[in-house]
Amino acid sequence: MTPVVEISADADATGSRVAERIAALIRAKPDAVVGVATGSSPEPVYRALARHIDDGLDASGVSWFALDEYIGLPHGDPQSYRAVLERVLIEPLGLDTASLHVPDGAAADPDAAAAAYEMALAGTTVDLQILGIGENGHIGFNEPGTPFTATTHRASLTRSTRMANARFFPSLDAVPQECLTQGLATIMRARRIELVAFGERKAGAVAAALYGPITDRCPASLLRRHPDVRVSVDAEAATELRATSCAVQQ
Repeated sequence: MTPVVEISADADATGSRVAERIAALIRAKPDAVVGVATGSSPEPVYRALARHIDDGLDASGVSWFALDEYIGLPHGDPQSYRAVLERVLIEPLGLDTASLHVPDGAAADPDAAAAAYEMALAGTTVDLQILGIGENGHIGFNEPGTPFTATTHRASLTRSTRMANARFFPSLDAVPQECLTQGLATIMRARRIELVAFGERKAGAVAAALYGPITDRCPASLLRRHPDVRVSVDAEAATELRATSCAVQQ
């Protein structure tokens, strides 16, 4: 399927448009299940969604499932993805932290924690999955080379991904080297997918995902096999897009 590509002037405008669709889903299905990404890309979406809460949207019945979590950070570490999502999503929306589900990266047995999280996801249906995209085309922490058949698993982070995340840590050495992540097959089970990307540094990855070969060298390219994907970008991330190759909305 050809993804719909939506280009907005900037990250805030993009975030507002994506948040409108999430709010519409919640109004139509108050017990919706929403998959959520961490990192800078989805934050404009979460800020815009909080404004819908201020305007009366009731999201108290929604379940939120995180894409991934670092391995080795203790519970409560401010850079754990659970802590980040509590700060940028759960608290601004005034929600109960029990509604947020995150793989247990502090577990003594990370492989067992991955299996438990996959079982939890297999017992529900994600109505809408929010994704960012890495500069190397990764989604979640599915780095290049991850099999398309992978379910939730323990993974090693590439040096480029660790360098991109080092700004949140005291040094590169402090960035965890492993993570738990939903696999590509897990992500593809979602009914709808919204991928957001901002900035010129993401332009190449977005173009590769939309135009390049569908290959595990660019994990996001697999999204072209999903029946309902929307790619929402700002003007800078759209610099390498070709309007003739995808359905573009502005």
